[in-house]
Formats: sequence, structure tokens, C-alpha cells
Amino acid sequence: MDVLKAVATRRAVKQYDPDFQIPEADLAQILDAARMGPTAFNLQNWRFVVVTDPALRQQIRAAAWDQAQVTDASVLIVVCADLAAWKKSPARYWQDAPQDVQTLMAGMIDQYYRGREQVQRDEAMRSCGLAAQTLMLTAVSLGYQTCPMDGFDFDAVGKLINLPEDHVIGLFVAIGKGTAPPQPRGGSLPRQEVILADRFAD
Repeated sequence: MDVLKAVATRRAVKQYDPDFQIPEADLAQILDAARMGPTAFNLQNWRFVVVTDPALRQQIRAAAWDQAQVTDASVLIVVCADLAAWKKSPARYWQDAPQDVQTLMAGMIDQYYRGREQVQRDEAMRSCGLAAQTLMLTAVSLGYQTCPMDGFDFDAVGKLINLPEDHVIGLFVAIGKGTAPPQPRGGSLPRQEVILADRFAD
């Protein structure tokens, strides 16, 4: 499937076949595609918690207002980000570059993030969103259905997955074989309302 078709056909599907298992090779391809996604300064600050333990999935479902896709989808991925990635040996994000580039980038990263907690969080959420979209489009291109989710108790889920203090949860992505078509699209805003030329009107 090409990218435009994947974008057009991706929908949030809520009903899944609980007996279907995604082949490990497909799951690896989906996750590796997300790892190729963009992050500021190449921080690679996303972390993907692939929840497979059935008991843990049940606990997470309870913290997600009993939404069935949490347990019934083949895969539940908790997309997280490391808020402190910027200060954890930042030269390693440029390990394949010459030493002078590693040193330069490490200094730029420190200068940009140090003391700017809101920027750290904003970048983490941007990274999570970009990664989630890559996860979903890759899954759709392989013939699976997906559901992005933020309808859950973030603190409760954080405790269940032992989320480190310097990490945040962005969202869930459920992936599997849907058993029912998605609801019809609710409607799209007019093109001229969302696509602007140069600037907003006065």
C-alpha cells in the first residue's frame, strides 16, 4: 500500500479479533519504522512499551474505562518519551558523525533544553505524536487496523508500567485485526478553514 492510500484508509477501529496475533516479523517492522521517525536534534526520545502480559493488559483496560481494544487488539503500545534524553550522553545520538560534529551537537542540545522544562515536554509530545502516526500508517500498510488512544488514567497506567519519573506517556496505539468497520467519518472542516495562505487574517 502506498502512503497516500494508508493515510486515506487509516481509521480508529475499536473492535478487534482477540485471537489474532500479529506475526513477530510484522510487529518488528512496525516498531522499526517508528524508530526511523523524526525527533528534534535526533534525540530519539520515544520509548515504546509493547504490552503483552494479559494480566497487565486487563489492569490497563480497567484504567482506560474498560475500552475493549486495550485487551482485544493484538498489540497495545504505550508510546512514551524520555524528558531527560537531552542530557543523557547526548553525543551518542550523533555517534556515526565525526567527533567534532558530536561535540558541536551535544553542546547545542544542552543549550537548547537546559532549564526549559516546557520545551522538554513539548518536544516529548511532538516525538510521541510523530511516532504514533508512523506506527499506525505502517500497520495499515501491512493490512492491520489501529486505534490511537488518550482515554485513560495516565497516572494509573504510569504506575502499572513502572514509568520512570523523568518520562511521560503520550498515548496508546492499539494494533490488530478489526472485526467491524469504523464508524463513518464525522465530517471534515472546510479546506479554507484549515489551510491558510501565509498568515491568519486580521
